[in-house]
Amino acid sequence: MPNIKSAKKRVLVNETKAAQNKMAKSAFKTEMKKFEAAIASGEDKAAAVSLAYKKVDQACAAGLLHANTAARRKSAIARAAK
Repeated sequence: MPNIKSAKKRVLVNETKAAQNKMAKSAFKTEMKKFEAAIASGEDKAAAVSLAYKKVDQACAAGLLHANTAARRKSAIARAAK
């Protein structure tokens, strides 16, 4: 357990940031599952692909995904839509 005031604050800040990151990752995964369900059910593919691309780009911008991982996911989305 930290003794210094600034170290104590860092522990609290790190816990908060970890919770925010976990929430954002969970939301991203939920959106991807919604995309897969939309493709499987045969709904409007163009709208589903557009929304999925947007979510991947937002996750990349937020630092949840590496740029190469985002590109790979977008490629997989395009393949799934065909």
